[in-house]
Amino acid sequence: MQDDHNDNTPPGGGTAVGVGILTVIASALALSLGRALFLPLAFAFTLNALFRPIVRRLESLRLPAPAGAAAVVLALIALLAAGTFALSHPVRTWVAEAPQTFETAEKKFERLREPIRQVTSAARRIEKATDVTAAPSAAPDTQATRPAQGQGAAQPAEGQTLGPQAVRPEPPAPQGPGFVGRFFGTTTSFVGGLVEVIVLLYLLLASGDLFFRKLLKVMPRRGDKREAAEVVAEAESVVLRYVAVTAAINAGQAVIIALFLWWLGMPNALLWGLFTFVLEFIPYLGATIMIALLSVVAFATLDGTVRVLAAPGVYLLVTTLQNNIVSPILYGDRLKLNPVAVLVGVLLWWFLWGIGGAFLAVPIIATVKIIAEHTDSFHALAEFLGE
Repeated sequence: MQDDHNDNTPPGGGTAVGVGILTVIASALALSLGRALFLPLAFAFTLNALFRPIVRRLESLRLPAPAGAAAVVLALIALLAAGTFALSHPVRTWVAEAPQTFETAEKKFERLREPIRQVTSAARRIEKATDVTAAPSAAPDTQATRPAQGQGAAQPAEGQTLGPQAVRPEPPAPQGPGFVGRFFGTTTSFVGGLVEVIVLLYLLLASGDLFFRKLLKVMPRRGDKREAAEVVAEAESVVLRYVAVTAAINAGQAVIIALFLWWLGMPNALLWGLFTFVLEFIPYLGATIMIALLSVVAFATLDGTVRVLAAPGVYLLVTTLQNNIVSPILYGDRLKLNPVAVLVGVLLWWFLWGIGGAFLAVPIIATVKIIAEHTDSFHALAEFLGE
């Protein structure tokens, strides 16, 4: 019997889609399980794109690449150490005061909720009083339910009193890491990952273009080598521009926010400027976290509705102007990405690699877009990731 339905699916199309889905799932699982390996590598390659021009400049001044790489890495370590030392006291102070600040905010919220509770309770009483359809509840027969003396009722022995049985308190359940611990990870893992990134960064900078030359050597065709060279050069340029421009924009925004919060009377204004600089590297989510934190802390530490709303309101205004006016001008045409794709990418890499993945989401998406543009079978992906 002849089949009348028209099958427009190309031969092997369903198999190809299934293989593609399984490949994506397997890749995501491998990236998640290999987080300890892939995350330092991704950070090292990103920083390599940022500092490679400096090493090349030093090489043009007849300084060998290993010496130039050592100078760059030592300068980076010194900068991190100086920043850590300068901010250690404000950070400790903020961490010590954070529980009290959030407790104060909670108490203020409770005071605001009390009138709402009173109105709700009064409305319920009025509704119950005016509900004529409800049947009156029968009074309990206390005489019938009262146990008769001497008829099986348990009597307390001399020196004892009737009461609830003593219950042995259960040991408190072990508490997992708090939000801050889940957000930043443990100190040991952070320091270990930082050491790995610094070592990998030095090796990449000291080896010069060795990694790139080895990559070209394993490619069989000359056209593939030329295409790979263009992709690597373009990706390196885009990542360098993104990191440098984002750092400059975040620094300017951090100064504006710190000065405004200081004028407003918010405690630890310098620390809020640091939080702004760091969290703005995470598109959308970083600003959301900052607005939420500023709202709670302003509510707990400032007086007056206008001042409380001014802290998160000004931050929202500044970050909106930055995202819609400043960033499109400074980033240029090469880094125009689909906002939806960026948000999905940030959430995906946060899920796979934690906070480090959220920081690297945009460079990874930009690199994938460049590779897709130079690959015929992935032009649709490049179109989706583009603006």
